[in-house]
Amino acid sequence: MMRARAIRGALALLLAGAAPALAQEWEPKRVAELQLLDKVTARISVLRATVGEPAGFGTLTIRVAACNARPPDEVPDAVAWMEISDSRRGAGGRQVFRGWMFANAPGVSMLEHPVYDLRVLDCK
Repeated sequence: MMRARAIRGALALLLAGAAPALAQEWEPKRVAELQLLDKVTARISVLRATVGEPAGFGTLTIRVAACNARPPDEVPDAVAWMEISDSRRGAGGRQVFRGWMFANAPGVSMLEHPVYDLRVLDCK
């Protein structure tokens, strides 16, 4: 029992010391590169959306509030905070997505829409 406690304590110290080394930095960028799929026409498009400015695709209005990428010396990844509304869902457009999307993990947080798929490719 004492030995198990000692092992857990040593492991906790080891992990606590490794935490700063595992911390990953993000660099803010100004443009989000997004891949969009129109499921009806099977058309795939790449859209470059400037942070803070609305961009359109079909009936969607996409507003990227933040776009961050990993530094060049780390494993490439990108994450974008987006608010997406659909003009077909009522007057003025109804919000269909709000949150972070990850380039390397698109299934974690995704747009659920009957006509469109959207994915973050990169932040530049």
